[in-house]
Amino acid sequence: MTYYQFIHEVEVKVKEEVEGNISVYIHSTVKNNGTRRHGLTLAEKGLNIFPTIYLEEYYQQFQNGNSVEDIAGEILKLYGEVRFKCCFEGEFLKDYEKVRGKIVYHLVNREANRELLEALPYEEYLDLAVVYYVMLEVNSYGMASMMIRDEHLRTWNVTMKEIAREARKNTRRLLPYEFTAMSTLLEELSTAEKADEESGTELMYVLSNRVHSYGAAAILYEGQLDGIGAYLEENFFVLPSSVHEVIVVPESAAPGWGALNLLVKEVNETQVNPEEHLSNHAYYYDRQERRLIA
Repeated sequence: MTYYQFIHEVEVKVKEEVEGNISVYIHSTVKNNGTRRHGLTLAEKGLNIFPTIYLEEYYQQFQNGNSVEDIAGEILKLYGEVRFKCCFEGEFLKDYEKVRGKIVYHLVNREANRELLEALPYEEYLDLAVVYYVMLEVNSYGMASMMIRDEHLRTWNVTMKEIAREARKNTRRLLPYEFTAMSTLLEELSTAEKADEESGTELMYVLSNRVHSYGAAAILYEGQLDGIGAYLEENFFVLPSSVHEVIVVPESAAPGWGALNLLVKEVNETQVNPEEHLSNHAYYYDRQERRLIA
């Protein structure tokens, strides 16, 4: 059974099991970097929040031997668990005064998300885009958040400048940065001089936030790149390893901008989930000009 046949089989089975006041339909949505996901939306009369349960992971279960009937049962069980939580969050998210302190920003690739950005408030940053979310929950496993769309601005009667201002205040506070030395060099940088083991000199560092979820946005924190430059006492390269983190390489330890570009591209193609790509090239931070260069 193909993936698309599976989707329709599950839709039919779930429709057979639900009560009459719940509509079930297939929903397709564009996620980060143009990745398209398919799910089942369950719309219950009287509720204004309709949860969508994505099916890619369930298809893997089907390929591993689970039946369509069992999967439909799991979906309905999950719907029952999230139903009341969604109702509460729906009312909470309507009140701008309640959400403004939870607005944060993420950093994504602008070209790869051209279709998605058509419905979002966003700011351009180099060849990237700053997009905005309401942070619903954060714990040691990651972050649950809701993407802010143009329709939310209309509901809240606010402008993009207002949510951008809130995000600048909130993101660093809610998602503190983490800047850590990388103790093991990547194989691809073998052309660079090795660290002096006796002095403990590091050639690479990782910048993210403490939950390592959309932590590449930490490069936007006020004074962040200046602070890294002061710590390293030199200019440096920023390698966008994913939307969740970036790698910082001091200029004196780098094999050259071209070699780093090739490294970023290769790692994206072989190691990074397409939905988590940030950019296919390295950036350079000039301390004197105090700006990041694409």
